[in-house]
Amino acid sequence: MVEISDDEFEQMVSEVFDALPDDMVRGVENVAILIADQPPGERPRLYGLYSGRPLKTRGVYGFGELPDRITLFKNNMQAHSADLDALRTRVRITIVHEIGHYFGLDDAKLGELGWA
Repeated sequence: MVEISDDEFEQMVSEVFDALPDDMVRGVENVAILIADQPPGERPRLYGLYSGRPLKTRGVYGFGELPDRITLFKNNMQAHSADLDALRTRVRITIVHEIGHYFGLDDAKLGELGWA
């Protein structure tokens, strides 16, 4: 298990997101990336969660819409990472996976693409 401060984790998330290829993040709009700890005992244990309406199922998306959310569960990622490099890798995989859900990809397709 690796532990870092909330500020360091936020910085890591920002750096990982900024380093993603343009073709992967092009079209990602009105999405907030949030950091939280998943409550103990809540199942299943998750690294991340996309909340919103995937692009392929949207009709008109207009003024006043709340942003979609990608929540990263810091406590679960830290608990399953041996060091900072492993944590950074887990953050990247999780962000990419949740962006895939934003674009409407299910877990099976994400697995085929290597994003799961």
